[in-house]
Amino acid sequence: MRTRTRTSLRTTVVVAALGAGLLLSGCADDSGGHSNGPGGSSGGGGGRTTLTVGVFGAFGLQEAGLYDAYMKLHPDITIKQTSIERNENYYPQLLTHLGSGSGLADIQAVEVNNIAEVTATQAGKLENLGAVPGVDKNAFLPWKWGQATTKDGKTVGLGTDIGPQGICYRKDLFAAAGLPTDREAVGRLWAGDWNKYLAAGDRYKAKAPKGTSFVDSASGVMAAITGSSAHRFYDADGKIVYKTNPAVKDAWDTAAAFATHGLTAKLQQFQPSWDQGFANGTFATVSCPAWMLGYIQDKAGEAGKGKWDVAAAPKPSNWGGSFLVVPSAGRHRAQAAELAAWLTAPAQQATFFEKRGSFPSAKAAYALPTVADAKHPYFDNAPIGQIFARAAEGTPVQILGPKDLIIAQNLADVGMLQVDQKGKSPQAGWDAAVKAIDNALDQ
Repeated sequence: MRTRTRTSLRTTVVVAALGAGLLLSGCADDSGGHSNGPGGSSGGGGGRTTLTVGVFGAFGLQEAGLYDAYMKLHPDITIKQTSIERNENYYPQLLTHLGSGSGLADIQAVEVNNIAEVTATQAGKLENLGAVPGVDKNAFLPWKWGQATTKDGKTVGLGTDIGPQGICYRKDLFAAAGLPTDREAVGRLWAGDWNKYLAAGDRYKAKAPKGTSFVDSASGVMAAITGSSAHRFYDADGKIVYKTNPAVKDAWDTAAAFATHGLTAKLQQFQPSWDQGFANGTFATVSCPAWMLGYIQDKAGEAGKGKWDVAAAPKPSNWGGSFLVVPSAGRHRAQAAELAAWLTAPAQQATFFEKRGSFPSAKAAYALPTVADAKHPYFDNAPIGQIFARAAEGTPVQILGPKDLIIAQNLADVGMLQVDQKGKSPQAGWDAAVKAIDNALDQ
């Protein structure tokens, strides 16, 4: 199953121009020439210390040139990377290695959907990166810092990137339907309320160009709404509360209304038919984090250039992001922690954004010209640095839980998909999702 809560772009190579750099968000196996077998680091040739970094997919640090830059600054360090293509294969192995205290890289990547479990259950096996010289808690977004910090204040992971969301929309389809096309005016259509987004969809449908829908999928809308809420699937005590949480129910009802109002293209994200929808212009809007811009450009192609634009989402929301952790079983913990701190420092995060489209989790990077002045030529030179920085700074501190991914996947791919594609009632879809989640969690 695929869902918006998964960093699915780590399995698809996409390319887009971003200023003088390349905006890449992709996922082929990127072990390249920096591959190294599992296990702790070993001494490199010529007296060098070899630090290993374990990641999933084309994580991007290597492709952005950050390893090479660090080795140039530290001639005594060699960095070697291992990559397992899919996180669902990578993460169980990471837990196994943490449990045994062997087979670990000096630095390991952790996807946002796994960070709550890692922080809650593995903190004793990880270094406190908040105490590393040069790491500034205040340089990061508070909600991102909090995601990898234990209740007693130990910060086990430093954020590499986040996925602040906007609404990508087709200006030509909006114009044909009699809606405004200027990105500021478009943002005002639904500012502050996801139900205003639904109302804009009803307006679009009244004069929609033949063969087009307002949004790609009801599941995509649901995930965007839940991504804008501080309270989602778990409460502050770690109890699963999605069944009774009004925020989840409101997200479900609003997203289901997109389906029952006939506003969706009835697609499933990251499936071939969804890709074809971009290519054929069959839907007018999609909730999109910064890293999805390259995906849209890749799938919509040259024919879509200048037709797509980006407006602010109804409420600030996040989809995606990762962390770096340093296992305490590593042989070179201090040097690994120093490398992790450097890779996630604001200047390096700005380079990561310029080269890979991964939006900084360090708010201190937002004032740097690389981010502040960033525009995307494919999206009519939308000021994406400013749009996504505002979304990032407005995103609430969200409570994460160890089984978030299971809950989100079943809500989307079992429940909402039945409403959207099979015409089941919203209640029937909800009941199916709850049953699937209960089975998955043995409840």
